[in-house]
Amino acid sequence: MNDAAPVTLESIVFYAPEREVSARDLAELEVLPIARREHARALGIDTVRVAAELDHEVDLAHAAAAQLLQESGIDASELDALVMVQGRAPHYLLASEATRLQHRLGAHRAFTTTVGDLGCVSVSAALTMAAALLRGEPRFRFVLVVAAAKSPTRARYRPPMTLLGDGAAAVLLTTSGRGRYELVDQIVRSDGRYADLFRIDYRTAHEQEWVEECADEPTYSFKLAVDSRSRFTRLNSELLERNGIGSVDTVLMQNLSVGAFAFWEEALDLEIDPVCRRALAAYGHLGSVDILLDLEYAAATQDPGALCLVLNSSPVAAWSSALLRRVPDLDTQDR
Repeated sequence: MNDAAPVTLESIVFYAPEREVSARDLAELEVLPIARREHARALGIDTVRVAAELDHEVDLAHAAAAQLLQESGIDASELDALVMVQGRAPHYLLASEATRLQHRLGAHRAFTTTVGDLGCVSVSAALTMAAALLRGEPRFRFVLVVAAAKSPTRARYRPPMTLLGDGAAAVLLTTSGRGRYELVDQIVRSDGRYADLFRIDYRTAHEQEWVEECADEPTYSFKLAVDSRSRFTRLNSELLERNGIGSVDTVLMQNLSVGAFAFWEEALDLEIDPVCRRALAAYGHLGSVDILLDLEYAAATQDPGALCLVLNSSPVAAWSSALLRRVPDLDTQDR
């Protein structure tokens, strides 16, 4: 990436539904076995947002995207591309969520597509695609990436890892050199041996009876954890070495639990920025939205030029390591 035109994350908007629910008040936790209930309440999640008034993920995606366009002063007709990160459960099979969002925004001339099937890492793949579009098509100026998360089941506890919240984020990528971050480089890897480690068997049950299942918890908790440690060690080494970087100023990671943060800090010998714990406590796990939320939270404390390492993983399994550089905010630059 570093030998082409700089791609910047010009602006990031996080959208949180208004309804806030204490994690301790989730009725589903009361019916769990004691050990599970205690685990769910020790994840470091205080509250989650619930999108009761928005029926589908595309509604959340639209709220985030519309807010970003309004704040950025960009009309949807100016978008050259719209990349929607696929959600946890589409409204309909065969229908198009991406073009529904395109129509609602009015982005009629934008190349429109979806990126998904990699769990939380889908947003990392979407950023890779957005950067490739900007670099591969000289006429492109604005690419909008949108991700949304809405619990696909009635139960928000996903054993053995986290509590699910609802929310969305949008990020505008350009080659203007302005914005929040320069996307210096990114590596995305995957491994199909874990393709259905987590799943919902939607064909044999009514939607109200859907359950998120971990097919093999020991594989997730031990084998995948060990594999992921090796993967991240190699990815981080390759990413920093090929960009001539010895160290970074900030490390961010998706938000699963305080236990997961502690594990990764010890396993990778690094310190995850406190903004991730604050985001986890306030919103729970938001899938692909997590790293965008963390980036926006972290921006307030970073000086221009600061380097940020963003780690993202998914139990399907996929991994990504991204290197970003903080750039001056829009209000300090000429648009």
